[in-house]
Amino acid sequence: MLIDLIISAIKAIFVVLLVLNLSAVLLWFERKGSALIQDRIGANRAGLFGIGRRLGLPNLGIINTFIADPLKIFTKEDFVPDRADKFLYTLAPFLALFPVLISFAPIPFGDRLIVGSHQIELVVCPLTAGILYILAALGLGVYGAALGGWASNNRWALLGSVRASAQLISYELTMGLSIIAVVMVYGTLDLQEICRAQSGTWFGWLPKWGIVYQPLGFLLLLVAGIAESRRIPFDLPEGESELVAGYFTEYSGGKQAAFMLADFAEIVLVSALISTLFFGGWQVPYLQSDGFHLPGGTWLPLSNPVVALLGFVAFGIKVVFFCWLQILIRWTLPRFRYDQLMTLGWKGLLPLGLVNLMVTAVAIVAVGGSV
Repeated sequence: MLIDLIISAIKAIFVVLLVLNLSAVLLWFERKGSALIQDRIGANRAGLFGIGRRLGLPNLGIINTFIADPLKIFTKEDFVPDRADKFLYTLAPFLALFPVLISFAPIPFGDRLIVGSHQIELVVCPLTAGILYILAALGLGVYGAALGGWASNNRWALLGSVRASAQLISYELTMGLSIIAVVMVYGTLDLQEICRAQSGTWFGWLPKWGIVYQPLGFLLLLVAGIAESRRIPFDLPEGESELVAGYFTEYSGGKQAAFMLADFAEIVLVSALISTLFFGGWQVPYLQSDGFHLPGGTWLPLSNPVVALLGFVAFGIKVVFFCWLQILIRWTLPRFRYDQLMTLGWKGLLPLGLVNLMVTAVAIVAVGGSV
């Protein structure tokens, strides 16, 4: 029992640190990536005592992102508006970040790892109803945005929080419908079992990933996920040209950093969900629990730790790819008007989600059950 608790604690700490560090890397990538897209230099001012310049190394803005700017933001004055509700004002950043971090608990980042007599599931908290848990946790995220704007006692922040609440509630419906379609296909709410169900191939070469069964569901989840993370073109709650900085206009220092980390952690969460539900999660094409089974009957045996490591690496590559895709979309598309945003959610994505659900149900009945 004690060993199991220690292993669970290690997995939880590992996942949290991985998500937070990947969020920081995404911040750096967004700065330099957007600079390349817009034909400018980007972050490049801060250096480490001129060492890189003396060595002739290019200044890629790494010191800016990982040392200088964090020191600056965490040493800023913790400003609280005079007429703000101080308790709710302080609680809001926590309610924005905490639900995102706990949503990673049932997402598997690898297959079963066998160490001696112990079998370790590479998931923080194996849940038979993992999808329901994630949907419930994501539903709590709206409170951070709503309370942040309301408790600040600022009209622009309040308008941003109202926009965020309406947007999150609207697009959660589409997200839920796309995920329900995947649940109908695989007949389980356990994300680890969904990953395992995506092993094998069609016709000896095509991986049996969820994208094959649910291409429309993938597109719906991608668009709804970007809207849930409040990123351009869905960044109406944080519209700088209209609302200063939206629902966290009055925040500074560590509280502002918590809101920013929550935004980037949501990018990672959406990428992890897409990878798990539609692209096999930790599955590597032609890799089974005992090694590679290549087309043509060739078998390359591998030990369990090597198979688990390859699965973890594959999952990481898929997550990073979809993080990159979301950042690329942000700096490619213009911001929607608010009426366009709501029209897309209620008159575009929601009907498509319902149609996808009905077609999936008919197809399952026609073939005689889930996969």
